[in-house]
Amino acid sequence: MSSRTYKDAIERLNSLQSNAATLEAVRASGGRLSEFAIPEMVEYLGRIGYSTSDLNRLNVIHITGTKGKGSTSAFTDSILRHAMPQWKIGLYTSPHLVAVRERIRINGTPISEEEFARFFFDVWDRLEENTTRAHPQTSFMPAYFRFVTLVAYHAFLSLKVDATILEVGVGGAYDSTNIVPRPIVAGVSALGIDHTAVLGKTLKEIAWQKGGIYKEGVPALTVDQPDEGMEVLRQQAADKKASEFIVIPPTPGISNIKLGLAGNHQYQNANLAVHLTRTFLRVQAGKELGAELPELFIQGLQNTKWPGRCQTVADPKHDKLTWFLDGAHTKESLDCCMQWFVSADTALRPIDSSVHRDRMLVFNCTNGRSGKALLDISLARIGAQLKLHGRDDDAGSFFDHVVFCTNVTYSDGGFKGDLTTHAIPTDDLAHLQTQHDLANAWSSLLPTFPADHIHVLPSIEHSITLVHALQKQNEGGVDVLVSGSLHLVGGVIEVAGLSEVAL
Repeated sequence: MSSRTYKDAIERLNSLQSNAATLEAVRASGGRLSEFAIPEMVEYLGRIGYSTSDLNRLNVIHITGTKGKGSTSAFTDSILRHAMPQWKIGLYTSPHLVAVRERIRINGTPISEEEFARFFFDVWDRLEENTTRAHPQTSFMPAYFRFVTLVAYHAFLSLKVDATILEVGVGGAYDSTNIVPRPIVAGVSALGIDHTAVLGKTLKEIAWQKGGIYKEGVPALTVDQPDEGMEVLRQQAADKKASEFIVIPPTPGISNIKLGLAGNHQYQNANLAVHLTRTFLRVQAGKELGAELPELFIQGLQNTKWPGRCQTVADPKHDKLTWFLDGAHTKESLDCCMQWFVSADTALRPIDSSVHRDRMLVFNCTNGRSGKALLDISLARIGAQLKLHGRDDDAGSFFDHVVFCTNVTYSDGGFKGDLTTHAIPTDDLAHLQTQHDLANAWSSLLPTFPADHIHVLPSIEHSITLVHALQKQNEGGVDVLVSGSLHLVGGVIEVAGLSEVAL
């Protein structure tokens, strides 16, 4: 029998990745391939020995949104674990930062390499053994995200979890997580424009996709949304026959809590998590909680951890080097990122003013997103924040160096196994097209920015080498903001040796 280690599982999983050409075909189709997504996912589930009704045993809190769905999931998980410490609670999220197994957690901890390999090969073997096909167009093996979702379902059912927080991958209506017939509650975080090739180019189209997770007889929650998005969500809840549609009100006292996740935007996510957990405990456990925020909820909010989102990490090996990590990759989330970074607690914190401390941006964006638009919104927010805090410097001089690099892990062109991606077009990677486009966009937005301080680099390792070189040259130290891509943030954590302090 072939080897069955975690490494073997990751190698097989990576063989299921969609390549750049396939992803481009999906974009070109306008997302029409999505209509097959749910019946195909149900077929795969059946081939590994489960029916969709089996998934109801997971007691699901289903969460989607354009920004904040991951943070909301993390808050919900933490609150529920504090409120019900005797329970076994599953959390499924994506993407991962450093290791695939981060996506599947039990009581806040990623399942072990041994557990992941066991559940992975259970699913792999069942798919290979059961060749019965209901839909001729369905590929024999599911693609990467679908496969990991199947592993999560199998793991949570095998481990007999009491509750599951299920974060949508992309959209909602056609997502692999959307085959649970009757979750306990479903919620939508803030809407925005992202994944337009698959979800649509307007807020109404995107809201329709997100509202697709609402179910008959299940409470449907949302944060306050723009009118055009709210109208569609309300209609989706009615069409799906949700038991109630709730635009969540503010929770008294929540704004006074120091949340475990930084950034003012997290209070909206925390509030949604509080309402989702309240609803879940009322429906599932018969717990009627008063208006006052329970102490265990407060502890859950304070102790929430979600690496790579508005996270400050002091480098454990390099003095006076501080990393600021945020995987923001939409206009809305980058606006929030800069609001967090350009504040009195982070980049504007009191430091020894007699010695200059460099600021550096390490940035990438994935194919299909407008790099110039993302940089433009970031610079606008930097300028607004500097003015808000009474600073004389402007956005154009805020960073001393900017680095635009690929998500390739190592300088030899290789990836850490868990971080392998086939989604980057070969020509783009060979010519660093996206990175040069970003550099040109930066220069056009800031014509006076020194050209020799704009760096286009082929790997994350190259970027870390540059950071370390600048840190050695600068007596005052270096602050490095890493943003634009969660894959980039994960690669930096890996290559810079931050795993023990960041994860």
